Amino acid sequence: MIKNGSHAVEEEDKVESSCLSHSQEKRKRVIRVWCDGCYDMVHYGHSNQLRQAKAMGDYLVVGVHTDEEIAKHKGPPVFTQAERYKMIRAIKWVDEIVEGAPYVTTLETLDKYNCDFCVHGDDITLTVDGKDTYDEVKRMGRYRECKRTQGVSTTDLVGRMLLLTKSHHSNVDNASYQLHTDNFGKGPKGHSPWTGVSQFLQTSQKIIQFASGKEPQPGDTIIYVAGAFDLFHIGHVDFLETVHKQAEKPYVIVGLHFDQEVNRYKGKNYPIMNIHERTLSVLACRYVSEVVIGAPYAVGKDLLDHFKVDVVCHGKTEVFPDTDGTDPYTEPKKRGIFRILDSGNNLSSDDIVQRIIGNRLQFEARNQKKEAKEMAVIKALKNKADSLKTETALTNN
Repeated sequence: MIKNGSHAVEEEDKVESSCLSHSQEKRKRVIRVWCDGCYDMVHYGHSNQLRQAKAMGDYLVVGVHTDEEIAKHKGPPVFTQAERYKMIRAIKWVDEIVEGAPYVTTLETLDKYNCDFCVHGDDITLTVDGKDTYDEVKRMGRYRECKRTQGVSTTDLVGRMLLLTKSHHSNVDNASYQLHTDNFGKGPKGHSPWTGVSQFLQTSQKIIQFASGKEPQPGDTIIYVAGAFDLFHIGHVDFLETVHKQAEKPYVIVGLHFDQEVNRYKGKNYPIMNIHERTLSVLACRYVSEVVIGAPYAVGKDLLDHFKVDVVCHGKTEVFPDTDGTDPYTEPKKRGIFRILDSGNNLSSDDIVQRIIGNRLQFEARNQKKEAKEMAVIKALKNKADSLKTETALTNN
C-alpha cells in the first residue's frame, strides 16, 4: 500500500513540475482551463484536482452539474445544487463557476466559455449508457489529465460515516470497516481502482502545495477560530465567510483539534476525517490564511500572544468544556476579543451523516452500479490492449 502510495506521490510531483514550468513561461494571452463534475460531498481530492488544473493555465472555470443531471446518470446527490455551487466557489483556486453545466463535456461548451482545454483526473466518468463523458474533447486534443488524489473517495467517506466505531482512524483492515467499504465500493464483477478505497498518505509537499504561504501584513486583523471542521462542508464555508467579513483586511487562522480531542467532545465515530485530511480540506478554502495543526483545546494566553490574535470567533454550536471542566474561551473573553457569530447556516457533520444513513440503500446501489460500469470499461480497454499486442507480435514475425 505504501509503495503504491509513494509511487502516486512521485507521479503527481512530476505533473506538478511540468505545470510549474508551463506557468512560468511568458505568454501573450491568458490560458483558460475548464473543469466540470458533480462535486458532491466535496473533499480534498476534488480540491487537489482543481489546484492541479489551475496550475496548467491562468484562469480556472468550473462547471457544476444540476441535481437532475446527476440523478439521471449516477443517482441522487447528497448535497443540493445550490450547496454544491457554493462549495466550489469557496475553493481558492477557482476563478469562475458555471451553474448547470452539461454532464457530457463538448467542444461547444469549451468554446462557449473561451476555454483552451478541459482537465480531469486519471479515472473515468461515464454516462448512464456507459460512454466516456470526455470522449469528444479527448479526440479533438483539448483534454489534459491530472493525477487522482490517492487515499480518498466519496465511497470511502460514506463507508466511514456508517461505521459506528473509531477503527477507521487507525486500521483500514478492520473487519467491520471492510464490510462497509465492500458494500459501497465493490461491484458484482470485481474491484475498480477508481471507486475503491485506499489509505491517504500525508506528505509535507502536499501541505506546501495547499498552503498560501502568506504571512500577516501590517494592518491585517488576525482572527482565530478553532474546531474539528470535520467533513468540511457548506456549514463551515458559511461560517468562515462570516468570519472573513469581520474585518477589512482579515487574516484568518483555523486551529484544528487532534483526532483524540475531537472524539472526546463529539463521541461516536468522530472525526470521520483524520487530522491530515481535515488540514487539507480547510487549507483549500479561500477564506483561510493559515491552519494550526493540533491546536490546543483551550484558547489560552500563549496561543493568543504567539499569533498576535486580535479577534477570536465561534459559531452558534455548543462549546464543550475542557477536560478540567473550564471554558476553553476564558482568556479571549477576559480580553474582550471573543465574538459569537451567526452564519445563518446550522448544518453540522451529524446532519450529513443522517442524510447518508437515510439514503443508504440508494447509495449502495449507486456505487455498485458505478463500479460495474467502470469494470466493463477496464475489461474493454484491456481487450483492446491485448489485441494490439497480438497484432504487433504478428507483424514483427
